[in-house]
This record gives sequence, structure tokens and C-alpha cells, in this order.
Amino acid sequence: MKSHKANKGLERAPHRSLFKALGFIDEEFDRPLIGIANAFSEIVPGHKHLKDVAEAVKQGVRMAGGVPVEFPVIGVCDGIAMGHEGMKYSLPSRELIADSVESMVLAHAFDGLVLVPNCDKIVPGMIMAAARLNLPTIVVSGGPMLAGNQKGNILDLSAVFEAVGKVQIGAMTEKELKEYEDHACPGCGSCSGMYTANSMNCMTEALGMALPGNGTIPAVYAERIRLAKKSGMRIMELVDKNICPKDILTEEKFENALAVDMALGCSTNTVLHLTAIAHEAGLTIDLNKINEISERTPNLCRLSPAGPHHVEDLYQAGGISAVMGELAKGNLLHLDEKTVSHETLNDLIKDVYNKNPHIIASIEKPLSEKGGIAVLWGNLAPDGAVVKKSAVSQKMMKHVGPAKVYNSEDEAIKAIMGGCIKNGDVVVIRYEGPKGGPGMREMLSPTSALVGMGLDKSVALITDGRFSGATKGAAIGHVSPEASEGGTIALVEKGDIIEIDIDNCRLNLGVSEEELNRRKKNLKSIDRKTSGYLKRYAKMVSSASRGAIIDL
Repeated sequence: MKSHKANKGLERAPHRSLFKALGFIDEEFDRPLIGIANAFSEIVPGHKHLKDVAEAVKQGVRMAGGVPVEFPVIGVCDGIAMGHEGMKYSLPSRELIADSVESMVLAHAFDGLVLVPNCDKIVPGMIMAAARLNLPTIVVSGGPMLAGNQKGNILDLSAVFEAVGKVQIGAMTEKELKEYEDHACPGCGSCSGMYTANSMNCMTEALGMALPGNGTIPAVYAERIRLAKKSGMRIMELVDKNICPKDILTEEKFENALAVDMALGCSTNTVLHLTAIAHEAGLTIDLNKINEISERTPNLCRLSPAGPHHVEDLYQAGGISAVMGELAKGNLLHLDEKTVSHETLNDLIKDVYNKNPHIIASIEKPLSEKGGIAVLWGNLAPDGAVVKKSAVSQKMMKHVGPAKVYNSEDEAIKAIMGGCIKNGDVVVIRYEGPKGGPGMREMLSPTSALVGMGLDKSVALITDGRFSGATKGAAIGHVSPEASEGGTIALVEKGDIIEIDIDNCRLNLGVSEEELNRRKKNLKSIDRKTSGYLKRYAKMVSSASRGAIIDL
């Protein structure tokens, strides 16, 4: 056992003395030492209840003969960080999480690892660490928040953001907004739509790193606690058989995850995170591969913000297993792949069925023939850009319009709220990429304002930053190369015509190559004044097209 490096032998008497200061007894040194990486905090609604989840995991570990040891992991609440400087720390926190889990595990010689995350960057950050460490690992998340209910009106976080725009144009009163505010988020859990947190929790199942149900069992259900106990017991079997993340995170497993992603219509952030996890597993996700999988994978679900349903509805319909069951009918999954359950995917889904075709469309009658995410290419995004096309109005799948250009999210929000954006415009927000932001801020505030003001069916938004999973409309992010790297997006001027063709994966700026070269010679890049972690991050981070990984 790896833990014996820290607790066995004559020379480890000082080490055992420190363990005994924690209350350890000699018998525990003969049992596997299991690290429980817990993202609990009192500032993130998705994490507030993780003490209970982690305690259940520890009970499972003890029942199976292991010694659980809990340690903390940081986490940023994207909703609270949204729209101000705090959002610059969200994506960068993913790297801190991966590094801190690596540090804790290797410093203390754990034999196995249980990851207890729940929200946006925390789930991928922990799995990145697991792939890097290649130590027996299982994920058990905190689960989704239930949707809110205000006088029979089903609400979620995105509804509140959109309501701000409605108040701005007089379509809603501030009193009505207050009622939304009071009822949209009724309790703990990851925000209730198919936003980034729930998208990534669903990906844990598709990747085979969590037991069935991890992505959809609501946070407040006792079944979540039972799942945690089973996960605690399961890690002991993984340790005994030495089944490690790289045994599970194969190229075929990432293809499965992308297929499930397309069927669900997940957040565009899954592209960043799956790419980064694959990198840690020694694999590469080519963005062209994403379009190939999208081309052959139908979209089966339209959860908020793309539709009226929430993750609790997906759970009642059969969850991710039922979605994978539908995909299997179309031969769209690799079914012989191993999972942490020690069963193949085929074994896991053979007895499941779709309990509600209104929530999970059948493979024979999909919501659309192609998947929910598309990577766009063209002279405006030579290295690609990403859009959640399942949340785009059919009217905006093709759009040609004049650019309104802003060098920060703050400038764009001021213009939107000030009534400067008109039907047909293409809002361009730049210098918000991984390096330029720095930190690649999510932009739920401007997109939600456009929706609330009724402009999402006539206005597009393009950025080298990224979007919340709660975003809907023609919101195109991850434009690469980013502006601070001299990408074409830095050369766009007010009034330039931008052509968007989502069906054909095209994104072009209607300016000649000669004119772009002229502008490039005169380009003066914007340098954000940064310090501390963001300054270091900006120097080390790679392009969004590579998952915004730190790769030195």
C-alpha cells in the first residue's frame, strides 16, 4: 500500500506519532488510507451540504475496511462571482484545485481517493487531479438543486438574471423581481438547470468515474446519501483491484462523454473541461472531433436554459443511464468500456429504460438530428469558437449583422443596459480570454440582459471569453486565438459585417485579408494590470482551443 511509505517501518515512528496525534490507532496502519477531497464551504450553495455527503462516504469506507481522511478543497460560486472581478478567478481556480488535490494526496501517501465536488470548476479540477495522480478514484457529487416555484411559476437562477433585463425595459416590476429573487433557488445543490455544474456532474457518469445517478439525484434526496455510502464502499474495491483513472479515461470514454454531452445539450464549458481532463489523462480532444460527434449524435434533451425542464425532471425520467440507453439504440456509444462500478457500460444500462419521452426524446424522434454543441470555424475564429446551438433560436442559426465592439464585459453591459444594442447587431466582447481577461470570465449578465430585453432572437454575442451554462441565444464563445494573442477578434471594428452560420459551423468577418493585415500593423493590444495569482496565470495559461490548460 502507498500509505506504508508514511506509516510503516522503524524510521516511520515519528510519522506514526503524528498520526496518533490525530487519534489513529495501530490497527489503522494496516488498512488502506483513503483521502476524501471535500469542497464543502459556506459560500457555495452547491457545497453547503457536502459535510453530510462526505460523512456518508466515510461511513462506506469504514464499512468496507478502510480508513477515511477528509481534507478541504476550495471552490468559487460562479453565480456570486458573476459580473464583477470575482469571475476572473473562476476558471483559474480549476488549476488551483487540481494542484492542491495533487499536493495533498502525494504529500500524505493516500491509497485511494474519493472526490466530493459539485460545482463548475470544482468537478473538472478534481478529475484533472485524479487523472494526473492515476490513483484509484471515484467521484460522488453533491447533486442538483431543486427548481424554484413562485405562484406556480417554475424558476431557476437564469430566470432571475433574465428578469433583470425585463425590469430594465419595464416588462417587470422590481417587486416581481424580488419575488423571483426570493424563490428561484430554494436550497442547497448545484443550480437546477443544465448549466456547467450539472453538465460536468453528468459527464462523471459518461466518463465512467462515478456510479449511476451521480449526475441527477437531487441534493436533498436521501438517495444521494445512499449513493455516497456506496461510493465509499466502492473505492475499497478499486484500491483492492488497483483500478485507476487511466484504466477508465480512455479515448473511447471521451467519445462517449461527448456523445452524451450532445444528447443533453450541455454547457459549452464542457468543451474546455473535457479537453483539459483528457490532457491530464495523456489524450487529446481535437475540436474537429467534437463536430464529428455532434453531426452523428441527436439532441434528446432541452433542459433549462434551452427548455422548461430541470435536472430533477431528467432524474425522474431515468437520468443519464436512460439517455445512454437511447444513444445505445443508435450504436452511438462504446459499450464495452470499464467504469468504476467494475461493470461495463453495457452492463449498467441493459435494464434501464426511458420513463418520460417528453424529457428524454427517443432516438427515433429526437429534438434535432444533430447534437447540442457546435464548434465554429472561419477567419474570425481560425482555431475555433463554441456555441450551445440547442439553446439558439432557429431565427439566429444564420445571422449577418454589423459589429458593436467592446473591450471588456463591463463596457458591453453598460451599452446593453443603456439601450445601445439594436435588432440585428452582433455584440463583440474581446480581451476577456484566458490570457487577456485574464481568467476568461463567464458572461451570463450580458446574455441574460439581452434575453430579458427580448433581443436574443435578433442579436448575437461573440467573445473570446466564455458563457455560463445558463446562457441561451446566439452566444458564441471561446473565440481563438483570443484578442490579447493578436487574434482576428482584436481587429474587428464597429460596423464590420459578421456572418454566422451555426448549421454549417462557420464564423466569418466580412473584411478583406489586405485590410486585416493593415489593421494588424496598427494594432495596440490592451494589457490588463494584474498581480498575484492572475498575473502568474496569464503568463502560463494556454488557448481556449486547448482547454485553457497550464502546460509549461
